[in-house]
Amino acid sequence: MKTKHRRELKENEVARLVAATREFTQQHGNQITAALVAVIVLGVAIFGFFAYRNREQSRGQDLLAQAMVVLNTAVVPVTASSNPGDAPAAASITAKGTFSTETQKLNAALPKLKAAADAYPDTQAGLQARYHLAASLAALGQQKDAVTQFDEVIKRAGADSLYGRMAAMGKADAELASGQADAAIATWKELQGKKDANLPEDAILMQLGRAYQAKGNTDEARKTFTDIVNNHPDSPYVADARKELESLKG
Repeated sequence: MKTKHRRELKENEVARLVAATREFTQQHGNQITAALVAVIVLGVAIFGFFAYRNREQSRGQDLLAQAMVVLNTAVVPVTASSNPGDAPAAASITAKGTFSTETQKLNAALPKLKAAADAYPDTQAGLQARYHLAASLAALGQQKDAVTQFDEVIKRAGADSLYGRMAAMGKADAELASGQADAAIATWKELQGKKDANLPEDAILMQLGRAYQAKGNTDEARKTFTDIVNNHPDSPYVADARKELESLKG
């Protein structure tokens, strides 16, 4: 085929394509315009969503950081000794931002943690703030409120997430501390049943055994502590499990 003839065929093909495109555009112009507008609107919505989420994350992190500054502040007792010539312990002169007891510090952290948790509850910062809020409540002996907050973490983060698993363990401890041995046993058994490699089975068994002990169910406590000794020989809890077994013999 001659070069000229091939060029003519290509030109005719291009002309037909242009004509077909023009005809299609004329027939479906409204639909094409609507589709383009929909794509643009969707793109703007997606961009807006991610911008809003990033802004929420940033603000949540700021609130969490403020709470963690308080939570991580060292406790300096008023009676703390100092070397000759040193400035007195900040707490002894009631300087702002210092704490003389752990209770004082936790009580100061609570409203900041709650503010961060409630402002952006489903962000990573909000979940972290709520977990620390629950743990602080438990440390202050407010076990019922701690369980409520741990449950909220589990619901929002998901039972199988890192914070969900940590919250479930904290919840079980709070239940046991408040005298709810049956509830604690149920929570520990649920965690044990998951057989999750990310969950420390030996630690769960140790707490489960102690919950059985608190309930007065010595048979189940003995079985649980024996399980640690026999099936987790390298566990750091083996010595404690043996000690509890000895106490049960007595």
